[in-house]
Amino acid sequence: MSRVISNKRISPGGNFFLLKTSPGNGARMGQFCMLRSWGTYPLLSRPISVFDADGDSVSFLYRAVGEGTDLLSKLREGGDISVGRPLGSGFPNIGGRVAMVGGGAGIAPLYLAAKTLKSSDERNTADMYLGFSDEPLLLDEYGSVCDALAFDVGGFVTDIVPCGNYDCVISCGPEAMMRALHEKCKTARVPLYVSLEKHMACGFGVCLGCSLDTTRGRKKVCADGPVFKSDEVF
Repeated sequence: MSRVISNKRISPGGNFFLLKTSPGNGARMGQFCMLRSWGTYPLLSRPISVFDADGDSVSFLYRAVGEGTDLLSKLREGGDISVGRPLGSGFPNIGGRVAMVGGGAGIAPLYLAAKTLKSSDERNTADMYLGFSDEPLLLDEYGSVCDALAFDVGGFVTDIVPCGNYDCVISCGPEAMMRALHEKCKTARVPLYVSLEKHMACGFGVCLGCSLDTTRGRKKVCADGPVFKSDEVF
């Protein structure tokens, strides 16, 4: 069992929260954890992307949109929460000039990705492109871990990403956004890695509830992903 360090609403008029828990669990960029702060109902834990992680704590950026995440939003400092071990393969070890493209709650895993990229080699560059439907979130925080930050409100963030300027692109967000980005990256001949979202029951590949068709056969988002090369899934 983990302990809640903080659980802050970060959108004044919305339902986004930043949850920080202790102890740390060694999560890597692009991984997720199955969170649970209740008893028998709702039945399933909730898969939430890791926003940040260090030796002492692990943080999650999430949107309260249903029964489970609404219960998470009611957690207070000192409360108990089941975090579990980090799951999924996460983003690959990438380098060079990297564009990171996120939309809505999909911006969550890009914070740790940028931190990891910058700390692994000072020659790497991480440029952030974030899309929001209404109010921007955590711009100062994201700006502190990347080389350049651009954002779009109410439009299509993919329109402002010059894919051809990069060695690699990573993305998380709405599927339509990532499909549009896939087409741009394909034209520019730049590899794109996408983090997918699926309903999950177990989180480690037993229930098969999150399986999908890929060019390499049937795969499980939780165990084989959630990160895939875009040309494998789109």
